[in-house]
Amino acid sequence: MSIRKAGETNVGRKRNHNEDSYLIVHDQLLYIVADGMGGHAAGEVASKMAVETVSQFFKDTAEDDEITWPFKMDRQKKYEENRLVTAIKYANLRIYEEALANVKKKGMGTTIVAVNFTKDGVYLAHVGDSRIYRFRNGELKQMTEDHSLLNDYIKMKVLTEEEIKNFPHKNVIVRALGMKDNVQVDVSFEVPQDKDIYLLCSDGLSGEVPDEQMQELLRAHSDDLQAAVSALIQRACDNGGKDNVTCVLAQYIAD
Repeated sequence: MSIRKAGETNVGRKRNHNEDSYLIVHDQLLYIVADGMGGHAAGEVASKMAVETVSQFFKDTAEDDEITWPFKMDRQKKYEENRLVTAIKYANLRIYEEALANVKKKGMGTTIVAVNFTKDGVYLAHVGDSRIYRFRNGELKQMTEDHSLLNDYIKMKVLTEEEIKNFPHKNVIVRALGMKDNVQVDVSFEVPQDKDIYLLCSDGLSGEVPDEQMQELLRAHSDDLQAAVSALIQRACDNGGKDNVTCVLAQYIAD
């Protein structure tokens, strides 16, 4: 297999600094987006720590299979899933401890989404309300479930469509890296099909661009991933750009 990839981040139209981070670790077939939160630019620190810690753990474990892991492996899960979950949990712990040690970083945290291709398939991991989508045969499908207050209410079916549209706490997330010393990481696995595109994004994209518009833009630019990324981010800015906007695309090409 081979993977085509592209990524971009943008401050948006309303913010004066960018608290999103992304990293393409192509030699590990690892793709990450994080959306930070916290005052005094601490959100920027948290998101950068998240992507760099996950990346470094992958690099360390690739170079030294005897390295001591910070958490025990779950014997019920495959090595690749354990590796991804452990990397994210380690990032969570580092952010939590940094926030405890520095009063200016108190309360900082970040969402994270990560995609890792392996010889058997692809693992999708997330914490928070950043999202992973899959674009297959011209159709876009959301692959993650937001860890947000709004989504909790939607699952309880206590809101009307109008109430969902006008929900006053859309930015409240119920799970993120840095909130506690441990975190639950949601992971799914699938076998990709030839030319599947996985879209990773912060809510600056998904909150501004409806899924139908994302699908339309991917259909128009599926042969040029960088053009697709730029078009998606431009549409988010054109639709308001109220938040930082980050998008990474990774396309699976079968041999």
